Amino acid sequence: MSNHPKKVRVGLVQMKCSADLQENLQKAVQRVREAAEKGAQIVCLQELFTSQYFCQIEDHKYFGFAEEIPGPTTDLLCRLAAELEVVIVASLFERRTAGLYHNTAAVIDADGKFLGKYRKMHIPDDPLFYEKFYFTPGDLGFKAWKTRYATIGVCICWDQWYPEAARLTALRGAQILFYPTAIGWHPSEKAQHGDRQHGAWETIQRSHAVANGCYVAVPNRVGHEAPDGGPGIEFWGQSFVADFSGQIIQKASVAAEEILVVELDLDALDTQRTHWPFFRDRRIDAYDGMNQRFLEDDNV
Repeated sequence: MSNHPKKVRVGLVQMKCSADLQENLQKAVQRVREAAEKGAQIVCLQELFTSQYFCQIEDHKYFGFAEEIPGPTTDLLCRLAAELEVVIVASLFERRTAGLYHNTAAVIDADGKFLGKYRKMHIPDDPLFYEKFYFTPGDLGFKAWKTRYATIGVCICWDQWYPEAARLTALRGAQILFYPTAIGWHPSEKAQHGDRQHGAWETIQRSHAVANGCYVAVPNRVGHEAPDGGPGIEFWGQSFVADFSGQIIQKASVAAEEILVVELDLDALDTQRTHWPFFRDRRIDAYDGMNQRFLEDDNV
């Protein structure tokens, strides 16, 4: 084993999306190229990067945005990954068959091989986030992939609020947890609740990094989107990478399109897990209730 620290550079693409799907795709391709030029070896795109965030309303026309995975977009990204020798994580609207759709992340290795996909497990249904209309909950479980540069896991947006998702992905061996995301403020709520909402979002993901001794990398979109003339969502950007102590290594701005490229030390991660052995000390004999919706008190 080499005495030199093993380091990997991850790239996060934070961008605005237009109503033109092809324009968004070409922009994303260019941003992956730019990230690779900056030294990124693993590049993660934001959630549903080929379109505006259409889940603000329930309209059957948007099912036309969906595609098979593998399919045309992943074929293009596989060629790009092989050309640039980068790993790509791409969140797409998957058409599994008629009437069955998923919010899915494709994972492509640096040789252009399609490694597999993760289907978003937790599906929200909140004002302007009507995802249950479009997406069936994932059925592939929580996964990790050994890529050329690191073992990575992927969850998607709403998954980021659930410590179970992070834990099970880390237990699969993930050194880096990627969370492609589309989250922002309702314009009418920003003044009163905006700081608390963003703070909670950042804090929960930083806690996943601590509890699982891993890096967390979160690309979010930016810009105001109102695809059907409603109040829309102001996406808050602030994509970030946190280390295994929960410290933010680098964070993007609130409103600008940016590419973050951050170097991560995987040997330091191994040391952290050795000195803070949370996996060792888990009481797996005492967690039976975790697979239940709610634990009733027999004394009530």
